[in-house]
Amino acid sequence: MNEGSREISVDDLCEDARHDATLVVVATDGNRVLTVPNVLTALRLACLPLYLWLLFSFDDRPLAALLLGFLGISDWVDGYVARRFNQRSDFGSVFDPVVDRLLFLVGTGAALIDGALPGWLAMSVLARELLVGGAMAIATVFGMERFPVTTLGKRYTFLLMVGIPLLILAAGDHPTSQIAGIIGWLCVVPGLALSYVTGVLYVPKIRAGLVSGRLKRGLP
Repeated sequence: MNEGSREISVDDLCEDARHDATLVVVATDGNRVLTVPNVLTALRLACLPLYLWLLFSFDDRPLAALLLGFLGISDWVDGYVARRFNQRSDFGSVFDPVVDRLLFLVGTGAALIDGALPGWLAMSVLARELLVGGAMAIATVFGMERFPVTTLGKRYTFLLMVGIPLLILAAGDHPTSQIAGIIGWLCVVPGLALSYVTGVLYVPKIRAGLVSGRLKRGLP
């Protein structure tokens, strides 16, 4: 009788262990790094040197503009894949915004050096990204709890990701320059305005995230 009870007890323990292991796998699923969206984001980052080569060494503004536009729009592809196929990850939630910011900084900075963008426009975009990105980075170091990108944030990102490559395209000498310039400005002006509006709206979010994040970590 005791042996039977012992066998049942051992079997139950084994079953509980398997169940707990399954729970651990599910709980840590968000910590995956090698996911399709993260690979796509890494490929976007790896294409930045090609953009610089096309703009400076190959001296081909149209190709550079098309590549930069593709890299910007493809951000929505990896976002869709992450949501549609449940491929969200903690790493991706940090990695993707960092790559987006690098695309802005490198893409706009290089176009400024090349003379493809007006100085005031490029400096306005760079200043906003450096200010907001710097504030987010400092707050994260001090324990801020990350918050999702707002709808306005997604809209300004899309407008600038489309508008800036079109203005680079307009700086070249080809038949589509004029129409590219018109559409580019129609995207960039509201996109730039929205970027600063979201920057102001992020201030209370950063403050609230900093307070809640530090409380969860038991920090003063």
